[in-house]
Amino acid sequence: MKLERLGLSHWFKGKIDPTKLIEYRIARVVTVNKDSYIIRNEKKDVFAEVTGKFKFNADSPLDYPTVGDWVYAKYFNKDSFAVISEIFPRKTILKRKTSGKKIEFQLIAANIETAFIVQSLDYNYNLRRLERYLAMINESNIRPIVLLSKNDLLSPLNVEEKISEIHTVMPDIQVVAFSNITNSGLSEVEELLIPGETFCLLGSSGVGKTSLLNTLLAEARFEVQAIREKDGKGRHTTARRQLNILKNGAMLIDTPGMRELGNIGLESGINNTFDEITKLSRQCRFNNCSHIQEDGCAVLAALKDGTISQERYQNYIKMNKESIYYEMSYLEKRRKNKQFGKFIKSAKKYIKSK
Repeated sequence: MKLERLGLSHWFKGKIDPTKLIEYRIARVVTVNKDSYIIRNEKKDVFAEVTGKFKFNADSPLDYPTVGDWVYAKYFNKDSFAVISEIFPRKTILKRKTSGKKIEFQLIAANIETAFIVQSLDYNYNLRRLERYLAMINESNIRPIVLLSKNDLLSPLNVEEKISEIHTVMPDIQVVAFSNITNSGLSEVEELLIPGETFCLLGSSGVGKTSLLNTLLAEARFEVQAIREKDGKGRHTTARRQLNILKNGAMLIDTPGMRELGNIGLESGINNTFDEITKLSRQCRFNNCSHIQEDGCAVLAALKDGTISQERYQNYIKMNKESIYYEMSYLEKRRKNKQFGKFIKSAKKYIKSK
């Protein structure tokens, strides 16, 4: 298989350092495990780890490979094992805040052209959660498309009402409804998958991401599990992020279900997602208007006359506060880590001088 079929476009070819090809080969990360990877070259998939130097120089999870990355790797034992020495510059990177109280980034995937946000037309359908996904995707300059699964649960009229509801607040986004049970809409999904481009599936557990992937692969390669009847919530089926090549040559990354979607520093992503609020904010009396209580706030005026819904406004305010808070906390943490690193370096110099 040629590397071009794996997505090595002219953009990435322009980043190649020919001097590195004397010792290393180019490969793409197709699977991420906890402390190891599977990378793919022209011939096959190979188990890989990063070098000790790589780990030493890494300051955060952002510095480690993720699925979709292009890397320089050195092969051993008749090409049965490889060591990753360096990551190519990333064209796009999809990341979120780690779940829980820890304030750190978690990488989802790299070098994606299009992200599919999958919501099912049952308990999972939620405009506010959809806005969160869009902010994360828009921040990365990745094209978002909404896929509404399980359209067999609703009448065609009710499905159209859901799509219209999304277009009311996000008029330009493409929405496709489908069913893994009846195959309705699946041909439309397949038409979106462009050969040679990389896509990813995002969404909660139980929305049908893995079932969709199996259908697109034309084989039941991945295990699926039933959702809980009492609340409609799914069990985690996908345990790791993995890149799959579809029969038409497109690449699709499946990701574990996300029940928590915290964001760090998504100013541009939030502004793009809430475009009408961003435009109104330029009409506010004060440049630093918080849109909460100031006189002359165009956003509050639009909220009062019903131009903006209360729910959308509240989500905008909540996400902005969260993004700013986490960003400040993250930068403070990095500053402390940097100071600690300098202290260790100075201590080592002091010990050597004795």
